[in-house]
Amino acid sequence: MSNLQINNVHIRYQSKKVVRGASLSLAAGQVGVIVGANGCGKSTLLKAIAKLKPVDEGQIVLNGQNIMLMSNQQMARQVSLLPQSASAPEGMTVGMLVRYGRFPYQGLFRSWSKADDLVVRSSMGKLGVIEFENRPLDELSGGQRQRCWLAMILAQDTPLVLLDEPTSMLDLGHQIEVLEQIKALAQMGKSVLLVLHDLALAVRYADQIFAMHEGQIICSGSSQETVTSELIKTLYDVDADIMYTPDNMPLVVPQRLSSI
Repeated sequence: MSNLQINNVHIRYQSKKVVRGASLSLAAGQVGVIVGANGCGKSTLLKAIAKLKPVDEGQIVLNGQNIMLMSNQQMARQVSLLPQSASAPEGMTVGMLVRYGRFPYQGLFRSWSKADDLVVRSSMGKLGVIEFENRPLDELSGGQRQRCWLAMILAQDTPLVLLDEPTSMLDLGHQIEVLEQIKALAQMGKSVLLVLHDLALAVRYADQIFAMHEGQIICSGSSQETVTSELIKTLYDVDADIMYTPDNMPLVVPQRLSSI
């Protein structure tokens, strides 16, 4: 079980401050989605949570512990990150990739075990990729590859999962397939924080929306609480109407420009 707290975090990239006083909270079993325009600091914040980007001010606390006090091995057992453009060595098979998720649990006094094999097989089974176990990852379709990467994340078995644009470059069917698997991770009790550009999908799959603008989280809450015409104008400088689906989910309808 995981509880993530980000308190007034500031992060610089070279001489520019790209995250400015960001704060958010995500409970175990929740899917949180960060939305915002390109360059607003979303990916940088994810990297900082994974301890891949230094924090200049503020704290990132996981289950009551400041991540800066965690060793790299502790972090690898607590936080998993799937970057936007994940890549694997040419010829790596799906089985090899998923087994990589168990590496944080190996060490001087613990070698690979039957328990690790069971976790790997279970992870591939839950993501429906056992049939691809001996196939090179680069032979698979985009949706199949993403399911394999998610199987690796599942095998890593961390309470906090970070995903940067996991549906990019996928068609709608594969996007929904991947997001359903992400929702299933949360139903296992994991906290899942991801970046999405597609507002319709963010609204549908998020338990919490975190709206990021110029390095700050300017509002957070359920889709119904956060997604307004005013927010869309602030984030994207786009005029839009908000309509509602039969199950009361907000739907963003951009207004046409009168002239260009």
